[in-house]
Amino acid sequence: MSDRSLSATEAGPRATAGERILNGVIDVILIIFCILMLLPLVFLVSNAFKSPQELLQWPPTIIPRDATLENITSVLAETPLLRWIGNTFLFAVLSTIAIVTTSAVSGYVLGKFRFPGVHIIFGMILATAIIPFEVYMIPLYLGVQQLGLLNSLWGLLIGYLVMSFGIFLIRQYVIASIPDELIEAARIDGASESWIFLRIVVPLMRGPLGTLAVLAFFQSWTAFTWPMIITATKESYTLEVGLALFQTGFTVDLGRLSAAAALALLPSILFFAFMRRNFVQGVASSGLKE
Repeated sequence: MSDRSLSATEAGPRATAGERILNGVIDVILIIFCILMLLPLVFLVSNAFKSPQELLQWPPTIIPRDATLENITSVLAETPLLRWIGNTFLFAVLSTIAIVTTSAVSGYVLGKFRFPGVHIIFGMILATAIIPFEVYMIPLYLGVQQLGLLNSLWGLLIGYLVMSFGIFLIRQYVIASIPDELIEAARIDGASESWIFLRIVVPLMRGPLGTLAVLAFFQSWTAFTWPMIITATKESYTLEVGLALFQTGFTVDLGRLSAAAALALLPSILFFAFMRRNFVQGVASSGLKE
């Protein structure tokens, strides 16, 4: 007995040392991956402050030798970059509001109400998530054309009003985290369905709704294909479409492209910083479980 206890005592420190080595190796690997992921972003910001001669040098420098603001001032003076950022921000905000609203209502109804065909409807919504956008892009474009909404904000929004993953996320959270007894108690007290949804259910869904808002915002912020086929004038371009103008058939204006992309990062970084706590809470608490 004493020998086994002694062996266990001796094995403990060896296992702890092994775990420390393993954790150290994992940390080193994660740090390397983090550096590799951040390196393109660092070069993007660095290139915004480099001269054309320094941009062509090899090996490339991370810190500009002769930092200049010429690329940034040129972009702001010669292109409607701020208008593109404004168009994209308005598009992303309205799309986020629409997706959060439709997902909250649909997810709550599909999660807490029982009516014939509810599972079929939910299955059809999930099925839309695996259909590539290119499959229904042309019919959607023709529909927008018939409505006379080409080259307009409302035409852009038509493709970004509903997110099937958002409905799935909210439904799973409602089933797992909001007890039926709470809703039944409110009904017994005479509360209407709209009052229950707005005053009880929505406050309890702040975490997943915050997560969904971040995902919906960045989905719209980085959209390229749909805005490219809907918009036709420079004044109506979104940011991603506008940035594509810096690349011609034979050359890329790397300095001004980097400056525009670096400026375009600021609103998205500020939005994520503002929503970071809700995003983390939503991911941690939503629990994709039945």
